Amino acid sequence: MSEELRAELEKRLESLNIQTTCVDHPPVFTVEAMMPHLQDVSGAVSKNLFLKDKKKKTLWLVSTRHDRQVNLNELAKKLSVGSGNLRFADEATMLDKLKVGQGCATALALLFDKDCSVTLVLDRDLLEGGHNMVYFHPMTNSATMGIRPQDLLRFLKDTGHEPVLEDFE
Repeated sequence: MSEELRAELEKRLESLNIQTTCVDHPPVFTVEAMMPHLQDVSGAVSKNLFLKDKKKKTLWLVSTRHDRQVNLNELAKKLSVGSGNLRFADEATMLDKLKVGQGCATALALLFDKDCSVTLVLDRDLLEGGHNMVYFHPMTNSATMGIRPQDLLRFLKDTGHEPVLEDFE
């Protein structure tokens, strides 16, 4: 299933004339497990959190640099959600909205959020930090795809997702 979704993603990127690089590796479920496989890449590696707002049931995909700490209470305040109201969304919701399961959350999966019900919160550093490439899973946790920051932004806009930029320093 994930290979078909990856192929669909690659086809969409190709149609936008977006060049990527890819590192295949064993399936990983944490950033810590992934990093040894990415020692030779140049750029910023992302970590992604799929969250929901306790009250409104709003869905959020948070993509930050892998070495950032994400304080959910502080983030909730920045997003005007209210402290203590951000939670991890369940895997069934992630599969329904993004077509990926545990360990595979990625901003690239927004391709499958057809009704744009997921809001992307993007670490400002991924776009403006001077990185030649930023890295995300391509619908599977057995690979990591590099994409230029300006191409990531173009891809997101093409899917109808305008990211909310936040500082996670």
